[in-house]
Amino acid sequence: MALTIALLAGCAQTKDFMSGLRKSPPAQGDAGILGAPDAEQYLQELQSLAAGDPATQAEIYADARSGATLTPGPQTNLRYALILATPGHSESDPEQAQSMLREILTQTELMTRTEIALATIHLKSVETLIVSSSEARRLRASTSRAAETQEAAAAQRLATVEAENRRLRRELEEAENKLEAITSIERSIREQEP
Repeated sequence: MALTIALLAGCAQTKDFMSGLRKSPPAQGDAGILGAPDAEQYLQELQSLAAGDPATQAEIYADARSGATLTPGPQTNLRYALILATPGHSESDPEQAQSMLREILTQTELMTRTEIALATIHLKSVETLIVSSSEARRLRASTSRAAETQEAAAAQRLATVEAENRRLRRELEEAENKLEAITSIERSIREQEP
């Protein structure tokens, strides 16, 4: 009786094991890379980084950096590059992220399809961010130069107006002096008349 129960339990476990294999076939073209995190782990960490306070962000950055430094490999470097590529925290560095992601994408045979997709998407995003930032800096500089030029022109016009005012005051003063002299001459002529 015990032997029959053990055999039936074994068959049930084997059946569950076999049906589990049939339900979750391996992804086509995705090499079974041991220890490779799934996309959810990467995305969860990026979400924590984007939504976290500065202390959480610093902790995530430090952990990713030390992982990439101590055990360099496609997964740890990808994790670190994704952290660098994420805007909104103090350690964000799009240029370094771009460089790392390009290098990582040369090692695709050591990565899962999900990791390749994440690296490719973030590389395109970082490249767009770098171009946008560069254009924004150029426009700010251009606007700043235009504002400086307008300010210099306004200052020049103000200086010209002030110089004109000083000239007109001098002329008015001279005219008043001449008028006073003429008035004084007229007075002295009247006094001399009988």
